[in-house]
Amino acid sequence: MGKIIVSNIVSLDGNYEGPGNNVMMLPMDGGFDSYNLERMKHADAVLLGAKSYQLFSSFWPMMAENPDASPTHREFSTIYNKIQKIVVSDSMKESDLPEVWKDTTRIISKNVYDEIADLKKDTKGEIVMYGSHVLWNDLLKHGLVDELHFVIGNVVLGDGTPAFMETIAYDDAKTGLELLDLKKCEGSNNFVAKYKVVNKAA
Repeated sequence: MGKIIVSNIVSLDGNYEGPGNNVMMLPMDGGFDSYNLERMKHADAVLLGAKSYQLFSSFWPMMAENPDASPTHREFSTIYNKIQKIVVSDSMKESDLPEVWKDTTRIISKNVYDEIADLKKDTKGEIVMYGSHVLWNDLLKHGLVDELHFVIGNVVLGDGTPAFMETIAYDDAKTGLELLDLKKCEGSNNFVAKYKVVNKAA
């Protein structure tokens, strides 16, 4: 049985993006890159929303052979190009997929929750989610996310897009968050907080 792991960076005040949807206000440094690579090395598949898929597919495929890219980026790109990618979209077609990712991408457009549940059953290891803010919040609401891994940056944005779209109270009757691990990123002022999602209604 696979598990869905959300891996995102957030500000110290809990924002997924800065004002104007500016993600570059977050400290995506070498520690952040190394943690993304660690998750990718453990993953059997990557699950993405359409917006994140389109953004990442315009950047990552060519990094593997880019001599100016960091070794971490090159290794991440090499794995990304080969791993199974599942994109959730009701508008994308196979003709929209980049050629380099076409053979490793599957589009889910109908019966999304059932399809994701089946994906977890058919996967032995981790299914990692990068970005995909709207999608992972929706899957969290429907009890399909297993862990939340947040790289927490040393910035306070004051405004922007909150990481969570719905509250999870301390005594929430439906969902709980159990701290699994907390560690500082090597050579960075960012740290990683890992939480297990406890579906109390299950």
